[in-house]
Amino acid sequence: MTIADNQYPLDFAFACGEPTARAFFRTEPEDFQVDEDLGFVPTGEGEHVYLQIRKRNQNTMWIAKQLARFCGVESMDVGYCGLKDRNAVTTQWFSIYLPKGPVPNWSDFAVEGTELLTITRHVRKLKPGAHRSNHFVIRLRELVDDLGVRLEKVPDGVPNYFGEQRFGIGGGNLIEAERLLVGGVKIKNRKQRGLIMSAARSYLFNRVLSTRVEEGSWRQLLEGDVGDVPTGPLWGRGRLPVSGQTAAVESRVLAPLHSWCEGLEHVGLQQERRATVCIPQQFAAQWQGHDLQLSFGLAPGQYATAVLREICRLEAADSAGDLSL
Repeated sequence: MTIADNQYPLDFAFACGEPTARAFFRTEPEDFQVDEDLGFVPTGEGEHVYLQIRKRNQNTMWIAKQLARFCGVESMDVGYCGLKDRNAVTTQWFSIYLPKGPVPNWSDFAVEGTELLTITRHVRKLKPGAHRSNHFVIRLRELVDDLGVRLEKVPDGVPNYFGEQRFGIGGGNLIEAERLLVGGVKIKNRKQRGLIMSAARSYLFNRVLSTRVEEGSWRQLLEGDVGDVPTGPLWGRGRLPVSGQTAAVESRVLAPLHSWCEGLEHVGLQQERRATVCIPQQFAAQWQGHDLQLSFGLAPGQYATAVLREICRLEAADSAGDLSL
């Protein structure tokens, strides 16, 4: 158990109780495949070059840096919809701001583990969450024990947790969040600072959701919630939009972390809401001997591990994390 586990437990509740079945996860990159669906067709014209790239055992941000270097532009001129796992085979889109000048010879872009699938143009830069969905094909190997009715319940929805990988190795991002939000420690690196703040409010959301799972209300629209689906808080500046029973639950759960809430109100983030239920799209499961192959789609910001954790315990072959957003 790490220091972060003691101070900020990651023991989020299971909708169907903690699973007893176990499987090997990410034995090889092909066991975790992700295809990004933009949800729109690039116009073929515009100041931004759009590249669809398939990568194997490569990090999204590292690919983005290679693209910037190859094109002779700043890192901020390269966009993408979300981070995709390293230890996986993933297909995603990148944009590069190239309004004028010579067109790069893309046949010279040779990066190990990458394949350039499509080259086109569009009128705007890709930004996080700009895509419609991610489609997963995941192989769980050598399943031990019985899954019972768990597979039957997954299509109806699972708790919409942020993946534990968001909190860093051993929960290290939460230790940094305490230093930033309560201790007043300055983090000069803007990207690192953003990751820490994001981890903090993701943790607050998960704690609220975990309590609602324990109390059986995670699927219910409580009195005082907003919209037509049950939600939890993404903390930040501004008046809390919920009231009544919803506000009471959140205040009770987050009271021990009130200093974090205050800190997040002073770092520029705005109050937002996140659905408590994640419903995998077109969920399918197929047994292949002792292995189970799953396929399903998720909206931006949802985590494949939130689905997998409700099915079985994962014996991970790596610690790269689930970053498919």
